[in-house]
Formats: sequence, structure tokens, C-alpha cells
Amino acid sequence: MSAFEDNSGKIGSGTFKEVLLPQCGYSRKEVLTGPRFGVDTAVIDLGNGMGMAVSSDPLSLIPSLGLRESAWLSVHLLANDMATTGFAPMYAQFVLNLPTSLSLAAFKEYWRYIHEFCEEIGVAITGGHTGQAEGQDSTISGGGTMFLTAPKDEIITSNCAAPGDVIVVTKETALASSSILAMSFPETVKNKLGKEVFERGCENFYQTSSLQDALRATELLRNREELKAMHDATEGGVVGAIIEMAQASGCGFLIHNDKLPVGEAQRRITRLFGIDHRFCVGAGSMIMAVRKGREQELVTHLQSKSIKATVVGEMTDRQEGFRIVENEEEKHLFFDGKDPYWEAFFKAMKAGMK
Repeated sequence: MSAFEDNSGKIGSGTFKEVLLPQCGYSRKEVLTGPRFGVDTAVIDLGNGMGMAVSSDPLSLIPSLGLRESAWLSVHLLANDMATTGFAPMYAQFVLNLPTSLSLAAFKEYWRYIHEFCEEIGVAITGGHTGQAEGQDSTISGGGTMFLTAPKDEIITSNCAAPGDVIVVTKETALASSSILAMSFPETVKNKLGKEVFERGCENFYQTSSLQDALRATELLRNREELKAMHDATEGGVVGAIIEMAQASGCGFLIHNDKLPVGEAQRRITRLFGIDHRFCVGAGSMIMAVRKGREQELVTHLQSKSIKATVVGEMTDRQEGFRIVENEEEKHLFFDGKDPYWEAFFKAMKAGMK
């Protein structure tokens, strides 16, 4: 079986470079940042010093979570990508391919939450497409795109980190994956880990927005000069996001395992499902490459806004590779790009976990 057929979630960098990247339609000079592995936003020159940032992501409709929670993921995972620019999203388009089993009442509820969450963060819904599709029983209900405009020289992209930049991680690892597992398999988590861990895991769900993490950082640091690059931790988790940022920027890195921030609930829930908290869906955490000398001020500033932030390492020259210090031993880090969360989730479903 090919790697493409065997991989759940996003395709790997090899398939991206071989299949997608060489075939991206007409080449337009106003595209300042186009498709690149590890870069979630395109940037288009609008003229007069302005740029438009654009990002797309799947939409969620996960019955085991609920309609409100699914709408939250649909809106905020898109907004997290937009936040990596250093600016807030402004507009959105949604394409909904809904299952025929979804009732009109359920659709009304789902869409009301989409509207409310967009309204809360200042996003205008400008259009899209809505329909029901026979045979559609996936937890992916379609796709969305968000847009913003900003001075083009101030828009941050994840491929602008440089050797010597300090790596700052906000919040903690595995917030999204551990919370979804807890909410999807509540009886299992409560029986195995206790009510307190279960409740903490569920509470973490609404920590999965990293929009404020990014916007508060730009209050202190100058975009592109001091706040060099940002990347949100989705598939592949916090360490996967650091790897993607380094790859996109042509850098290596050195990080310290014992500095990677993880809450006890995430640690125990991911261990229960047999996955590594460092490499599984980590929405809510923002990875920041910061000019050396400004990192402690940033950490203090974010903490003053009730946002946990941790220095975990720094970017290095590309030839030094991806390195991690574990148990006082420095070793090269290998990650195949496959997020273990997906397999764990579907394995638990097939096993009939409740």
C-alpha cells in the first residue's frame, strides 16, 4: 500500500512536492507566498502596500462531540491559521457537504453556532455552498476559507524563521486531541483515569483557539523583525509544527524535551490511548520564532494576559538537522509526519469504547 493510501490526515511532504506543488495553475506575479509545505497561508499583493492573506481548512461535524463543539472547531481551526499572520481574520467562505441524515433542526443549530463564533471574532461570512450528499458519513462536513487584508510588509508567514531565533510555545501540547478523545469516549476516560482528569480534558476543548496568543504577541513585538514566524500546532502536534516551521524556513533546530509544556490531563489521556502527546493534534498552541533577546519579555507579556508561554529551544543552521535533548542526551529527531491521533480515535471507535 502506498504512503498516500496508508496515511490519515494531511498528505506528507513528499506527495505534496511531487503531485501538488508542480501543478498549481497559472503563475501570477502578485502571489507573494503560494503553496509551500508547512505554510498555511497564501499572501497576495493587492497593490498600494496592502496584502491579502488566505487560508483553507476542513470543517468538522463530529456527532460524538456535538454540534456546538463541531462548529467551534470549524471556525477556530481556520482562525488559528489566519492568526499566524499576526492579524485577525476578516471574511470567510464555507462549503458544506452535509450527510442526508442531518435534520433541518440540527443544521439550523450547527449554523447558528458557526455564525456566533464568527461574529465573536469579527469575521463576516461572505458566501460559499451548502448541500447534502448521499453517502457522506465523514466527520468532515466540507471546507472553509478565511481572508484578511493588512499591510503586506507586516504579514507574517511560517517560512521566515532564521538560525538563532528562539522557539516559544504557547499553552500546552495535545490540547485538541486529548480533549476530543475525552469527550468522545467519556466512560472509558472516567473509568480508567477518574472524573477529575476527564473534566479537565473536556475543559481544555475551549483552549483550542490560538488567535489571542498571536494577537497579544504582536502588541509587544514588531512583525517580521522581532516576531519572525508563527505556526499553529494542528496535525503532528507541537513538535510536528516546529518541524514544519523549520522545513519551511530552511532551518534546523534544537529543542529540550523537558521544556515542552504538557498538562497532566493531556499526558494521561494520550498515554491511555497509546499516543505521544508531542506529536498529536495540538490546536490551541502557537509556535513562535522570536528574535533572540526578546523571548523573555514575550513570555512575561503573554503570561500577563493569562496565556502560558514557554521557551523550548532555538532554530539552527539547516545542516545541524532536527535535534532534541531527552534525558540529558542530544539526539536527532525523526517524525514521519503521521499524526497518531487519527489511528487512535478510529481504533477506539471500532473497539466499541464509550
